[in-house]
Amino acid sequence: MARLPDSTDHRVPAETWAAAASSRQGQRAGGGAVPAVHLAAVSRTYATGATEVRAVREVTMTVPAGAAIAITGPSGSGKSTLLDLIAGLNRPTGGEVTVLGQALSALREHELTAFRARHVGFVFQDPHLLPGLTALENVVVARLPWRSRRGLVREARDLLDAVGLAGRVDHPPARLSGGERQRVGMARALLGGPALLLADEPTGDLDAATTEALLELLGRLRAELTLTVVIATHDPVVAAVADRVVRLVDGRLLADHGTVSGTDLISAPDLPTHTLE
Repeated sequence: MARLPDSTDHRVPAETWAAAASSRQGQRAGGGAVPAVHLAAVSRTYATGATEVRAVREVTMTVPAGAAIAITGPSGSGKSTLLDLIAGLNRPTGGEVTVLGQALSALREHELTAFRARHVGFVFQDPHLLPGLTALENVVVARLPWRSRRGLVREARDLLDAVGLAGRVDHPPARLSGGERQRVGMARALLGGPALLLADEPTGDLDAATTEALLELLGRLRAELTLTVVIATHDPVVAAVADRVVRLVDGRLLADHGTVSGTDLISAPDLPTHTLE
């Protein structure tokens, strides 16, 4: 049975996150808060020989700062492509992606890489941990170009403690369970205090008990760190932890009663939602 650490015993230290969390709360309380994500008629088309694949079709959506949004839909519906566009890992062929007030089209590749490193965390279905490194080293390595190793190691230890892996920091991936590896991936995504956390099928390879534990952990960290979270998933259990649920079908943003228009976010009636405290 997967088990989370007691949330009262494993918290991200206040000194690590207080400034970032206070700033985000101030922006939200200021009345004119900038949305975390805004997509304006965003499309992504691929050419495969003589065939054109429209992976994402004119998606318009706004994600308020501090919200948790689940993007649902069947395999091949465009969920992963949409997350890649939000992260700046892929460029749209039409429309505009704006993240934390920054239009991504205005950034050159090196600027986009730096922006993503400072502001966006990404949790993958497969955490892609490097087998020759320890859990601690796997968390630290992605941010080394941007900050000193000493500061990163201290913060990475705090995060691994926060996700219940204080006793596993020196273990390589081969000595960690699937749930533990995914927790390492989550700690890595949170290193540096990003305002936006993206997760692509983060529980797809986990059993039901480990999925439940990881979702509880994500909810706690979201509340403590004042994160905006966007999750792509086909699992209604995962979608149920979000504030709002939207659905992609053939690259289009849909709800049970039709296409989402404007900046509306639709909470699909067949997927119960609630706000995590």
